[in-house]
Amino acid sequence: MNPERAAAFVRTYTRLMRPPQVPELRLHLAEDAFGLWKRTEEEMGHPGVPPPYWAFAWPGGQALARYLLDHPAVVLGRSVFDLGSGSGLVAIAAARAGAAAVTAGDVDAFAVAAIGLNAEANDVSVTCSLGDVLEGDGADADVVLAGDLFYERPTAERVLRFLTRAEARGADVLVGDPGRDYLPRPHFEALATYEVAVPPGLEDRAVKVTNVLRPVARP
Repeated sequence: MNPERAAAFVRTYTRLMRPPQVPELRLHLAEDAFGLWKRTEEEMGHPGVPPPYWAFAWPGGQALARYLLDHPAVVLGRSVFDLGSGSGLVAIAAARAGAAAVTAGDVDAFAVAAIGLNAEANDVSVTCSLGDVLEGDGADADVVLAGDLFYERPTAERVLRFLTRAEARGADVLVGDPGRDYLPRPHFEALATYEVAVPPGLEDRAVKVTNVLRPVARP
């Protein structure tokens, strides 16, 4: 997907909105998930493209972004990698909180376009990385962030391995999750809990109790 074409698509089918949990920030967001998904398939010229996760402020990302803005010392002056960044919400919050360098990774070219536009809208610098990085460990980032990534078993298993490797090499790991079925709960402990409002039809309820978590300390 041509980057300019992807950015034009994002501008056309979204509008700048403020996520309810993080009203300090503005993102290019959509209101109709299924309508946008159909338009994405039409733009790509074939069915079966990934859902437009990048066009919504998911509860895990909102909670994690809120936590970073309220606790800037977590990222202040440090390098950050945001895994499965989607809209870039968490990455942008990290940059706003004072991170020295922020990289946002995603497998979707439309997400990368959205992250660039959203970073520009919030006057922060975020480096975008397109591709599957789950066999890695977040490179040399001091802090690794993951919001809303435990939504299906195969992805959850790969994400957990990625985060485990990141922690093993010394990175601080933080996760935002609204109680997804495939969150490996014994591996994490809660740092903060939020009640996050979500767009109608996106989740099974209008407000999701959402945790910011870190890996359980090893003996």
